[in-house]
Amino acid sequence: MSKVEEFEELRPLLFSIAYRILGSVGEAEDAVQETWLRFDGSATRPTSAKAFLSATVTRISIDVLRSARVRREEYVGQWLPEPLLSDPYQDPARSVELADSVSMAALLLLERLSPLERSVFVLREVFAFGFDDVAAAVGRSEAACRQLLVRARRHMEAGRPRFEADRQERQELATRFFDALKDGDVGGLQDLLAADVQFVGDSGGKAPQLAKAVMGAKNVARVLGAVFPWLIRIDVSFEPHEVNGQPGAIFRDRDGKVLHTLVLDVLDGQIQTIRAVLNPDKLGHIGPVGDAWAVKHELQRARRQSN
Repeated sequence: MSKVEEFEELRPLLFSIAYRILGSVGEAEDAVQETWLRFDGSATRPTSAKAFLSATVTRISIDVLRSARVRREEYVGQWLPEPLLSDPYQDPARSVELADSVSMAALLLLERLSPLERSVFVLREVFAFGFDDVAAAVGRSEAACRQLLVRARRHMEAGRPRFEADRQERQELATRFFDALKDGDVGGLQDLLAADVQFVGDSGGKAPQLAKAVMGAKNVARVLGAVFPWLIRIDVSFEPHEVNGQPGAIFRDRDGKVLHTLVLDVLDGQIQTIRAVLNPDKLGHIGPVGDAWAVKHELQRARRQSN
């Protein structure tokens, strides 16, 4: 097998590791590309390409994350991970761990960990790497990695998200939600929301917010019911699509360009959290990005003309 074939076979795994460490599609893709350059430039072939490449992409991701954390501290408003529409790496034996670890809720919990804790947790808990490979990847002893994992588990367990176990029930609830959203059915929306539901958006100061963080079923239903029917009137459309392993949707302008994504956390038959990613810098990997400010101005004109 050539170097290129060996690398391409492992690319989905490498991206999945990098994305969970970084929470960014673009940065994960860059980390994978840099990993290839180092692999291609190495004079010798490693005994295990998987171990070598996984360690390399992990080290690169740790370095990127350390600088990214400084930028995220200065981020305007709520920071959310870049939406991931599909995870390229699949392992039937670890499907539950893979799905849970890529959710927005889990990625936000991972943000609480240090880069080393995060990397150890991802390699060991999500991808079941042996401690010898984990230690080699992060440049620490196996004993140190075990301690890092203990601390990481403690943080994660304290706020670990739980989701609706039945995938079909979760999708059915999402379908009802988006139907009510399209119709502006405030009562119907409220029935689907948990009493303490939260609606949060990430615009990064580069797109108009749908609303500032809103809490409570009544308030969230009122905001959603007031905004989205008007968006549909000006030809904004949405397509249901799984986002970060959870039910969600992609919203587009009349030209089909991406405006934002929406993702739902579902538990006990109700929607617990709604997250919208509106920052155009986080949407380019989905497709051409629309002008959300122009859509906002058109929406305002439509409302004025109806009065």
